[in-house]
Amino acid sequence: MKSFAELRVIKYREVFERELSGLQRRRNADPCCTVQDIERVLKNIYIKEGADIQGRGQMQDIIMAATIAAHELFITQWKVEANNL
Repeated sequence: MKSFAELRVIKYREVFERELSGLQRRRNADPCCTVQDIERVLKNIYIKEGADIQGRGQMQDIIMAATIAAHELFITQWKVEANNL
């Protein structure tokens, strides 16, 4: 049986990879999607994170952290790619 610490790492990786894949699918499928669109989504995620008054719990905090990290990485990579063109 895995420890809670191991489960947290596994969950973080799952969510992070799922979010990155979803963002890439969106970018590939929607020619109108811009980095600014993804930045707006991230802004709303930050708002949702800050609205946690009663506490989500550790697992939900991990999911939120992985989601934010994936969006931040995706935006950064897209901007670097755009600057290298």
